[in-house]
Amino acid sequence: MPDSDINLEGKNLNKSYVDKGKKLQVLKDVSFFLKNGEILGIVGESGSGKSTLLRLVTCLEKPDSGNLYYKGTEYTGKSPAFAGTFLQMIFQDAQMSFDPRMKMKKAVVEAAKGCGHEKLSRILEAVGLDESLLEKKAGSMSGGQCQRMSIARALCSDAGILLCDEATSALDVTTQAQVVALLQQLRKKEGVSIIFVSHDIALVSMLCDRIMVMKNGECVEEGETGKVLGNPQHWYTRELLDNLIE
Repeated sequence: MPDSDINLEGKNLNKSYVDKGKKLQVLKDVSFFLKNGEILGIVGESGSGKSTLLRLVTCLEKPDSGNLYYKGTEYTGKSPAFAGTFLQMIFQDAQMSFDPRMKMKKAVVEAAKGCGHEKLSRILEAVGLDESLLEKKAGSMSGGQCQRMSIARALCSDAGILLCDEATSALDVTTQAQVVALLQQLRKKEGVSIIFVSHDIALVSMLCDRIMVMKNGECVEEGETGKVLGNPQHWYTRELLDNLIE
């Protein structure tokens, strides 16, 4: 695969913390890549290292070792503000990610300086929201509306990569399906690349082109979603699928 196809890449990432005098390694030599316009699913139980990996990718934390690349240029050790020029996070609790005192218009536009009205209108239409919601605060909106608004906020920043950290787990099943459909639509229409982190392997199987399975801070299996789930090679992937069937 030519390097020009790769949007984001991490190589041999390691991360550890010290807890009560003991060193805990939470990421162990993890490598990944995300192609242009691709949705990569990262699945694993709580504590598998999924969220830590995203914190490294967004430069909220630095890896102990390893390297991060955007379009072939290394950005390891850069600031979160620098990483924010090309990627944005969609959080699990979208409502909490907004200032409760602030109307949506200010919250969205302030986070994405230079987002004019025409662009904002187009993005709101793309995520299925009425412009009247810009006059509301997060507390008066539904969970699904807040999540769509958080996606709109990310798109207003011109970021070509969305990082979804359990972005649908706080939503009901119907709203969850709507957000998944929206992400698929945005990939096609806006050309964004997405990393979708979840403990829900069924959801990942519906949404993602490729899947990366994590266990105890390691990537134990990776590949095209259909191939990995259709013929899992690692016992942990098989266990996740068995739990799904049960």
